[in-house]
Amino acid sequence: MQFTRNIAFTKLVKTAGRLREFNFRRTAATDEPFFYVDVSDDRGNRIIFKMQKEGNGNWRITDDQLPQWISSVETILSEQIQEEMK
Repeated sequence: MQFTRNIAFTKLVKTAGRLREFNFRRTAATDEPFFYVDVSDDRGNRIIFKMQKEGNGNWRITDDQLPQWISSVETILSEQIQEEMK
């Protein structure tokens, strides 16, 4: 019997002049290397997107239709995932 752990963590990241809470979740149900990430916008609406691992070890946002304030911190979000996976 093999066990694979679920991974969930929260990080605060400053973007667009505000400190925002990004929630990361990776389930054991899939072998694909990706995280679901969610964050609230200024109105309190949740924005959910995926980040997928590339061959070079970096994590990239897979969704195209995201606000600029999320896309601009892609590198920081990638670093947060890499730090948590150590």
